[in-house]
Amino acid sequence: MHYDAIENRHGLPHDPLKALVAPRPIGWISTVSKAGICNLAPYSFFNAVGEKPGYVVFGSAGIKDSLKNIAETGEFVCSLATWDLRTHMNMSSASVPYGVDEFPLAGLTAIQSRFVKPPRVKESPVALECRHFQTIALPGAGRYTQSYNLVIGQIVGVYIDDRYLRDGIVDTPAMKPIARLGYMDYAVVGAENTFTLTRPDVDASGHVIPGSAKG
Repeated sequence: MHYDAIENRHGLPHDPLKALVAPRPIGWISTVSKAGICNLAPYSFFNAVGEKPGYVVFGSAGIKDSLKNIAETGEFVCSLATWDLRTHMNMSSASVPYGVDEFPLAGLTAIQSRFVKPPRVKESPVALECRHFQTIALPGAGRYTQSYNLVIGQIVGVYIDDRYLRDGIVDTPAMKPIARLGYMDYAVVGAENTFTLTRPDVDASGHVIPGSAKG
């Protein structure tokens, strides 16, 4: 099939786009309001961009609680959603009224961050503490009533559980991060489904030397 993405007349029971750009890491975003009330929500339109300094981006349909709090305080934290925390992450996605703290709702512990005011998820092995850089309102192509906002944050602090550091290398598969697929489907990363590829090199004559593969 081949369809017009603006008209979006694909003829399928559900929009297939999220199933095509997958898997996507989950931005488990914690914020705090000016009144001091915490908020925790997962965003599947999320990723890290750039390094030195590092930035993260996430997309939100409309102005949700996370965006309101970020606009008020200029800070947020992204904790890693893992296999062990999958049910807690799902609970934090509930559409509760503004001002409800999702940490106790999801059975999680809010622990103080080091560089920003919003707390991180204590049970999570990784947290990225961020200061708000910019929010961009994405155009709705003139026909969609609910457009997306792209939030960009600069990473100012990183927490890593020392149990997942092996000889100076982060053992990502051991943490079993989860990712969003399409519909209600998710995936998990583990040692059994990871592999290593080294980049190809180019010799003095311009010939490409293939990289090695393992796993």
